Amino acid sequence: MKILARLIFVLVAVVAVTGCYNRRTPSRFHFRDSLSIADTLSQKQLDSLTMEQRDSADFVVKHHYGPGFNFIVRGDSLVLTKEQPEETVSGMPVDSFSIRQGTRVAVMDVIILPSDTIDSVWVQLVTEEYHTGWTHESSMLPKVDPDDSISQFISTFSNVHLLIFLVLFSLIAVGFLGRKLLRRKALIVHFNDINSFYPTLLALIVAASATFYATIQNFAPETWREFYFHPSLNPFSQPWPIEIFLLSVWSMLIVALAAIDDTLHQLKLDDAFWYLCGLVAVCAVDYIVFSISTLYYVGYVLLLAYIWYAIRMYFRHNRNVYICGNCGARLHRKGRCPYCGAMNE
Repeated sequence: MKILARLIFVLVAVVAVTGCYNRRTPSRFHFRDSLSIADTLSQKQLDSLTMEQRDSADFVVKHHYGPGFNFIVRGDSLVLTKEQPEETVSGMPVDSFSIRQGTRVAVMDVIILPSDTIDSVWVQLVTEEYHTGWTHESSMLPKVDPDDSISQFISTFSNVHLLIFLVLFSLIAVGFLGRKLLRRKALIVHFNDINSFYPTLLALIVAASATFYATIQNFAPETWREFYFHPSLNPFSQPWPIEIFLLSVWSMLIVALAAIDDTLHQLKLDDAFWYLCGLVAVCAVDYIVFSISTLYYVGYVLLLAYIWYAIRMYFRHNRNVYICGNCGARLHRKGRCPYCGAMNE
């Protein structure tokens, strides 16, 4: 309990510090300051705006970015045209240039061309070398990320290719670890667990967080999109779906630290290493299974079944009926003591 109390104190301190982290992406290029106009003006002030200003505010609300917003190019390259969009749409000859991956750009202007049958939204970007050009929004967004480390992490972790890699890696890891651990009759969460609820709780939190993440994708995609463009580590500054998700992520961190600490206190270093490897593999499978299955609404039933199974297996394996004759540790069964290595017949 003392360990848990310390970890909770650390969590509260970290959340208090991150409470100041609720920022919009800082503008390195100060062309316009309309980024937060919809958030800062009252209804009376909004009513007094000109049509152009109101359209700008509406655009920021619907698209989650506006003039002054910073992106970083993550695709192989982003092609911009030097001429005005009207010239491109009318079929006139235009010059273009490419922006390489990793380049930071800022939005200078946004215009709407209803006559454009490909994409009516045109975005003007400027690089750090002050090269400017125009591109369709539909061409830009797949190749850029908001210039924020959290947004870039979300983009990387949501990448389809990475997800496929994680699926394959998790299956290989689970197969290898399962075979190795079963041969050694080693301890593993859900199957031959240690006398601690933290590993089971961690696996359940991962499963629940993955389920809730997919739920947001299904039922509140614009809420998640807004968080993606304007992320924060402070859960108390977000809409309630994002707040719950961030609290689950912080809970995951604190329980993971408690699980590691408890495992190292109960097992020898090599046994603790293999147990934690197995725990990581189980959590990885939980994330993949529940995040994907919930997109097809199957994950909710699986989550209820998984919670019942995990708790049932925990109580089954934590009925200590033997005591080690050498160190006095409580054991699930006869055999080698996982704490001191002595044989108990």
